[in-house]
Amino acid sequence: MTETDVASATAGAAPRHAVLANDNTAEWLGIEVQHVADGEATITMTLRPEMLNGFGIGHGGMIFALGDTAFAMACNPPEGSDETITVASGVDINFIRPGIPGRILTAEATRRQQSGRSGIYDIQIRQSTPDGGEEIVAEFRGRSRTVPKR
Repeated sequence: MTETDVASATAGAAPRHAVLANDNTAEWLGIEVQHVADGEATITMTLRPEMLNGFGIGHGGMIFALGDTAFAMACNPPEGSDETITVASGVDINFIRPGIPGRILTAEATRRQQSGRSGIYDIQIRQSTPDGGEEIVAEFRGRSRTVPKR
C-alpha cells in the first residue's frame, strides 16, 4: 500500500499498515490508523478501564505500547517488505502528565534522521481534553535498525 493508496482508500475505510496484519496487541488496544506515509504515522486509541494502573490513570505500559506501535509503523513501509524489517534498537519515553480514563490518545510519529540502516524517530503522545483540544501526555524517541527479514 503506497501513500497514494492510503489517501485514496474507499470512504469510511481506515488506512492500514502491513505491521498491523498480525499484531494482536494493537487489535486489543483498539488502535485506529489515522495517517500513514513514508516515515510518518498517526494512530489513536481510547484509554479504557483495563488500561489503567492502581492509581486510576493510564498505565505507562499502555501509553508506551501506543507510542511503540506508531514508531513501528513510521519505520516500515506501509505495504511491507519481503526483504527487511525495521525494529527498535532503543527508546526513551518521558511521561509529561497522566492519561485520563475515557480520553482518546493520539500518537504521531515522525522520522527525524535516517542514515544507512539506523534511524531516529520522535513520537508525541497527546490526549483529548473536555474542551475539544489536546494536551501532551508523553514524548517518545525511538532509535531504529533495519535488519534482514527471517
